[in-house]
Amino acid sequence: MPHTGHATRATPVWALKLAVVTGLVGVAGGIAGVSVWLALQLIQFVAFGYPFGGHLEAADAPSALNRFLALVAAGVLTGFAWWALRRWGRPIVSVPAAVDGKRMPALATVANAGVQILAVGLGASIGKEVAPREIGAWLAQLVTARAGLTARETKILVACGAAAGLAAVYDVPLGGALFAVEVLLGELTFATALPAFATSAVAAFVARLVIPDEVLYHVPAMHLSPSLLVWAVIVGPVLGFAGVGFVKLTNRLQGLAPKGWHLLVVLPVVFAMVGLIAVPFPEILGNGRALGLVAMNSSLDAGSVAGLSPIVFLLVLGVIRTITTSATIGAGAVGGTLTPSIAIGSAVGGGLGGLWLLLWPTDGPSLTAFAFIGAAAFLATTMRAPFTALVLVVEFTQQGTDILIPSLLAVSGSVAVGYVLARRRSAQMV
Repeated sequence: MPHTGHATRATPVWALKLAVVTGLVGVAGGIAGVSVWLALQLIQFVAFGYPFGGHLEAADAPSALNRFLALVAAGVLTGFAWWALRRWGRPIVSVPAAVDGKRMPALATVANAGVQILAVGLGASIGKEVAPREIGAWLAQLVTARAGLTARETKILVACGAAAGLAAVYDVPLGGALFAVEVLLGELTFATALPAFATSAVAAFVARLVIPDEVLYHVPAMHLSPSLLVWAVIVGPVLGFAGVGFVKLTNRLQGLAPKGWHLLVVLPVVFAMVGLIAVPFPEILGNGRALGLVAMNSSLDAGSVAGLSPIVFLLVLGVIRTITTSATIGAGAVGGTLTPSIAIGSAVGGGLGGLWLLLWPTDGPSLTAFAFIGAAAFLATTMRAPFTALVLVVEFTQQGTDILIPSLLAVSGSVAVGYVLARRRSAQMV
């Protein structure tokens, strides 16, 4: 029986036990991140011949035929796997449900995460971040099951385990900690912040023992300018509307996803269509890193790409990525929208920033700062988590401190729009 008395729980023995359990949850999160990374590396080695290590993905494959065939294979394999899992496996428990106390079935959870990584590794237009969160939460439940913790302590540590998986796979310890307290728990107190910081730090350290310490998005330095400042104020609400629209679209399509044997038909067809689109536009494939890199390294003086100017090219890619990610989710695939949101936001931000530079030029033609701000503002809206979103983009790029002022303004505008629209929707439902 767990002890519940205040005096008993305040003893050094209890504090030591809680610290040990917290450390074990962090280690579990690190294991979740490493396992996902290793699985992804193996899949991409088999499919594209990539060496182990690094951030290469399906979009980097030079052969259009290889990319297309990989997507076709992904549709067939994952379609059958998800159909079988949903027919014969136990119901999948989401991370929020696990945080609220529902037990995650071991085999179904691991299998579901594995199919997600297979899809992303072969080029599906979704994020990989759900898989390490699910495995991290499941392992955290195992660690805390017999530790004699209260329901609240268990809830906090399961949320921290899920966030630690995110921190480990992307090497974003601060972003992972904020994800736990802002998104999963919705509570920033000492009771939530301390274990969140500790578990994410431990998980990131464990992951670095295996995963190479590399920047996810290599981007040039960015600097503040009056033009960028004014643009951020204007574009924030625009990206807020776009982010709300993206969330509504994906949620609606997810609700219409095929059931039963229909999944065996719809998913391969949609994946094949994405593969055809990726022949001229490979940047829309995979986790979203390829598109984010293109957007954050674009400039107005660059030559045309695919016969399009840099501005039009980025805006087209943003629209196409929105369609392919939404269609993939609507076809019945399971995956995240975190990194796809960064890809879409950076492309749209870069494109709109290019148009702005035609009206108010700055010292240079680079679109990097506009793409960075666009990624942060769009992600903040889709996650409904401004602190986590901005910190994640900063950690992904290891840049952005010089443009925090316009970034904060854009994020404020985008999140405010999302909040107002949510309030209006709630009022209409009453």
